[in-house]
Amino acid sequence: QVHLVESGGGLVQAGGSLRLSCTASGSIFRSVMGWYRQAPGKQRELVAIITIGGNTNYGDSVAGRFTISRDNARNVVYLQMNSLKPEDTAIYYCNNHWGSIDYWGQGTQVTVSS
Repeated sequence: QVHLVESGGGLVQAGGSLRLSCTASGSIFRSVMGWYRQAPGKQRELVAIITIGGNTNYGDSVAGRFTISRDNARNVVYLQMNSLKPEDTAIYYCNNHWGSIDYWGQGTQVTVSS
């Protein structure tokens, strides 16, 4: 069992930046880590993932504005979000994918005002 805790969410004006952190209770170095988000009335969608080897993939709506990174020594995954837009408002969830198992955090709210 891996316990994930997200932090860093909050209220920011459009054009601003936030950095989310996801701290895992156990080692993440064998896991694909990701960030997903869910806005009210919408399905959960991929924001970004980072593989064991450090390769990254981003959702089309955030590519070029968001950056995912990982610190395996600290068991932490980050999401740097720049040039935020009101449509980025959502609950952001951290995901740990190991083999066929997925672990999820409780989520952190990000609200971008116009």
